[in-house]
Amino acid sequence: MPWSNQNGGGGGPWGGGGGGGNNQGPWGQGPNRPRGGGGGGNQPPDLEDLIRRGQDRLRNVVPGGFNGGAFVIVGLVLIAFWAIQAIYTVQPDERGVELRFGKPKEEVSMPGLHFHLWPIEQVEIVKVTEQQQNVGSRATSNNPGAGLMLSGDQNIVSVQFSVLFTVSDPQAYLFNLEDPSQTLQQVAESAMREVVGRRPAQDVFRDNREDISTQVRDIIQGTMDNYGAGIAINAVPIEDAAPPREVAEAFEEVQRAQQDEDRFVEEANQYANQRLGQARGQSAQIREEAAAYKDQVVKEAEGEAQRFISIYDEYAKAPDVTRQRIYLETMENVLRNSNKVIIDEKQGVVPYLPLNEITRQPGTQAGNQPGGQSATGGN
Repeated sequence: MPWSNQNGGGGGPWGGGGGGGNNQGPWGQGPNRPRGGGGGGNQPPDLEDLIRRGQDRLRNVVPGGFNGGAFVIVGLVLIAFWAIQAIYTVQPDERGVELRFGKPKEEVSMPGLHFHLWPIEQVEIVKVTEQQQNVGSRATSNNPGAGLMLSGDQNIVSVQFSVLFTVSDPQAYLFNLEDPSQTLQQVAESAMREVVGRRPAQDVFRDNREDISTQVRDIIQGTMDNYGAGIAINAVPIEDAAPPREVAEAFEEVQRAQQDEDRFVEEANQYANQRLGQARGQSAQIREEAAAYKDQVVKEAEGEAQRFISIYDEYAKAPDVTRQRIYLETMENVLRNSNKVIIDEKQGVVPYLPLNEITRQPGTQAGNQPGGQSATGGN
């Protein structure tokens, strides 16, 4: 033990050892020892003894001893580290592209577990599911003009939209462009400015957003194809389109005026349609009445003509009789509602003619006379 006195003393490192085995400390007091145990009491474990035992066990485990086994341990650690770096996993929504000395291989790693010769070969992982690129966010202090565009009718609009895309060619996406995301951002904003600049602001706000989105998608796809970006544009939805905050109130007033105009036009169209329907109904009624009157007149004329022909045929057979009959029928029709009395001179003078009976109004009694007089025959 390091504190034991090899000369036969029992003192500690500060001396003070004396006969009789009394091991005392520097202040004349022995070191504290753990209590309990048998014999002369439990001694604290020796550090050197523990180290020596650990070395013995390590020699038994490592072949070639401790000195030769260190290289084996280091080698195993290096092999494990190399295996971890050489084996990689591709998820179902990803594709891997292996590079050998920085040059990409032709084959693309599909989902699953793969192995490559690290560090000679490297691997780049690309996500191939649909991704979203936001363009034209609200203006901030760092970028006050974000999303502001000039429309075809010289109005300033703030447009927020997104680009939904997928990676169709992982190799082209990784190596043909330095920063595909930034390039897509700039191309999308440029395409939207181009389309909005050819249209009035009203189309961007509500009237024709779908057509604008389709045109912007086609322009972005064509530009990215020319760059060989390996990106397929799925859709370009316009999330929000509004005037700048500085002129929002005036623009809303214009919008309300336009809505009032649309309402007035709609009411005028309804009134015009109502009046037009009534006029068409009246014209149809007049035409129907005219057609009915026409048919009536034609039928009456045809009937009169037919009657005249039939009378003429009878007249041709017996002219005198027919002439006399026509005369009598005509005079009967003429004198039917007349109060006149016609006397034929050839018949002579009638001794008594009751003129008061002839001129009496219909509905009066035959025996009553005006003024209480009654008509009597005789004297």
